Amino acid sequence: MGGSPRRKPTRLAGYDYRTPGVYFVTVVTRGRACLFGEVDEGGMNVNAAGRMVERWWFALPGKFACVSLDAFVIMPNHFHGLLELNAESPVGADPRVGPHPRVGPEETGAHTGAPLQRKTASLPEIMRWFKTMTTNAYVRGVRDEGWPRFEGRLWQRSYHDRIVRDETELNRLREYIASNPLRWHLDRENPAAGGEGCGGPGDGPRT
Repeated sequence: MGGSPRRKPTRLAGYDYRTPGVYFVTVVTRGRACLFGEVDEGGMNVNAAGRMVERWWFALPGKFACVSLDAFVIMPNHFHGLLELNAESPVGADPRVGPHPRVGPEETGAHTGAPLQRKTASLPEIMRWFKTMTTNAYVRGVRDEGWPRFEGRLWQRSYHDRIVRDETELNRLREYIASNPLRWHLDRENPAAGGEGCGGPGDGPRT
């Protein structure tokens, strides 16, 4: 029979992504375009666009009361982060995560809603909001600040997620995030390294 090819499923089959727990997420720019800064001597120097992505990451708990944030890193063309759903308290303050910056009206815009508006949400809903808000802010940066343009979409259509099963895995992923800039020369997302792919250590479903 003819027809279009079937798309590969993008979520873990049968899993409820509202389930309380810790999730490791990765979002990659379309075409792996390096838009958020550069790695220099093993450290990530974020530019204005990278700082914008950071601000919207920190804005997540203000939009979704069920979200607590953990370690994260912004790389030239992708973002890794750990977040917890339905947490009574954060999974653990990480010294690599800076103070919560103020997200003012000029950043939040009309689409964010009142603080703590959403008491529950699924991981796909949260990531869709994050990608939408960062895309809108990047478009404003192109218009007002002369940031480099992107082709079609800022982010790849999909994103990678990994369900964190225990404290050992959580600590391993925290270390992976902290050491990401040191391994940029080997990173699968680094166009100069000749690799391709996304995510963290090991394979996992993309959503």
